[in-house]
Amino acid sequence: MTPLPNYHPKQLSLGPLETEILNIIWELGEATVKDVHQRILADPVRELAYTSVTTVLRRLTEKGWLACDKKERTFCWRPLVSRQQAQVLKAHEQLHRFLAVSNPDVVAAFADSLDSASLDQLEAIAQRIQAARRAREEK
Repeated sequence: MTPLPNYHPKQLSLGPLETEILNIIWELGEATVKDVHQRILADPVRELAYTSVTTVLRRLTEKGWLACDKKERTFCWRPLVSRQQAQVLKAHEQLHRFLAVSNPDVVAAFADSLDSASLDQLEAIAQRIQAARRAREEK
């Protein structure tokens, strides 16, 4: 189980192109604008300006997803959170939004519509929550 990371990007919501570029950075580990641009243009159907890639990389940096380092005369971007950490952060945010309904009847109504596999997942989650509570109480 991946714990909730200490570092959180300033803004979790990402557009489709931001998500695509972030996935490329995760795959490469670090990348220049040219690396990302070439990866996108490897698809013969795609067209995207080099400057658009630069803009999106800057936006991802401002949102706290990437860091930009200058290596010699080239700028390189690297992720500040892993793909797995990002999934945990987004799931955490979605859970908080769901629980913000704060009406147990509304939340329980969703459980009535779930299939058996989903109910098994909810049961496993409930067991982990109970184990975490017991561990906290023992400290």
